[in-house]
Amino acid sequence: MRFRIDLKIFIFLIIFYFTKQIEIYTMIMLFALIHELGHLLAGLLMGMKPEKIELMPFGVSISFKIKVEEYNKKIKKGNMLEIKKILVALAGPLTNFIIIIIASNINIDLFKALIIIYTNFLIMIFNLLPIYPLDGGRILKGILHINFGIKKSEFYTNIISKITVAIITMLSSVLILYIHNIAITLIDMYLWYLVIKEDIIYKKREKILENINKKTLENETNS
Repeated sequence: MRFRIDLKIFIFLIIFYFTKQIEIYTMIMLFALIHELGHLLAGLLMGMKPEKIELMPFGVSISFKIKVEEYNKKIKKGNMLEIKKILVALAGPLTNFIIIIIASNINIDLFKALIIIYTNFLIMIFNLLPIYPLDGGRILKGILHINFGIKKSEFYTNIISKITVAIITMLSSVLILYIHNIAITLIDMYLWYLVIKEDIIYKKREKILENINKKTLENETNS
């Protein structure tokens, strides 16, 4: 298992420190870590092995190792692997929801309870956005994969992710006029970074598949 730290996290730390919002950022990172532990636990319970853990600007990302032969075997059994991946993606937001329920029912200071509830609600909603590779994007891709196959699932997930980020950017542009908080701009930038990065990966993968199909067609024609 590999561990990696995204160096952009240090830029975010510096920005939040000088804007006197480091406590908020620390709280977000703490509950984002618990969120990822939910993914990890769900993956382990379903027999999936963690391959890479990455510390990112707004949380932790855990990738699971899947053998090609196991993938093919699972697909033949009614897309069970995709269902597992959907359940693992749901486990993170579900963890935040459980924390909200606990914080709402235990006897602690009201102000502290509200901070815990508010932070976990934001993390839950943020991760359920239909933007890949956020949990919502993974759930969307899994559902589309089961119903339409891998190629269409990647295409539609890529399009929906871009549209969602564009809508969020427009809404946040209006919001920032009333709430002067740099965190809104940073989240926008981070979402665009994720979408652009995944779009580049998607286009590269499409190009490789296109070249493979061309070579296959040429070989069939020659034979």
